[in-house]
Amino acid sequence: MTGSAESPSFRLVYVPGVTPDKWLRVWNERHRDTPLTLLQAPPAEARDLLAGGGADAGLVRLPVDRTVLSAIPLYTEQTVVVVPRDHLVTAADEVSPADLSDDIVLHPLDDVLDWERGLPGRPALERPATTADAVELVAAGIGVLVVPLSLARLHHRKDLTHRPLTGAPESSVALSWPEAATTDEVEDFIGIVRGRTVNSTRGRTRPPADSGGKAEDRKSGTGGAGRAGAGRTGAGKAGSGKAGGGKAGARGGARRGTAAPKSTRRGKPRGRA
Repeated sequence: MTGSAESPSFRLVYVPGVTPDKWLRVWNERHRDTPLTLLQAPPAEARDLLAGGGADAGLVRLPVDRTVLSAIPLYTEQTVVVVPRDHLVTAADEVSPADLSDDIVLHPLDDVLDWERGLPGRPALERPATTADAVELVAAGIGVLVVPLSLARLHHRKDLTHRPLTGAPESSVALSWPEAATTDEVEDFIGIVRGRTVNSTRGRTRPPADSGGKAEDRKSGTGGAGRAGAGRTGAGKAGSGKAGGGKAGARGGARRGTAAPKSTRRGKPRGRA
């Protein structure tokens, strides 16, 4: 795999409600020579940007066309109903679709929920163009709105609130990129999103080489564990002629159920003569 020579930066598209800030900070720390450019787009446009090569990767809402785009699901959002603060359902900790049977439930054209079984409540005469427009209608007392939690927070107003809605479809967010363009930069961003450290062997980013032969120790298996194993035998210290080493070896032998070497005891008087 090779990095993209055509793009001077790594282009990340993300949909409303997603906050890529924490991953952006890590990218900027590790890739000072490759700036990350953020592009915000509605869900459908974000998928089109990726498929058309207008972005290198994206934080998008599922589903995506898996014949064109690769995707790693990241998390699934809680679904909530947005209502005026004086609405009856605010007395409950959570709401069921049956609780909305008498309400007009707005259905914006950019809705990201898959209502296979139909929306709860009564339909509005017209569908709002956007979620933002639907929020304005809720504030005007026209109806209520069902959205993922992040969109309720994004369009927060002081005169509105929200409650969890059980038994409703949910929206999942994924990291996606063009199937035919899995570049080194994409691999590195996957690692960042998955929480890999800079010392990870995955991706293009590598830590500086260790000094003093530590890297070779890791490869050959003769690092700290190997040195500790040698010390536990007592051979190194006993061979040096130190009394402490001999005692340690004797104690070690006793613990293992073997007798201490007799030559160790006879050697001391001859050494003092």
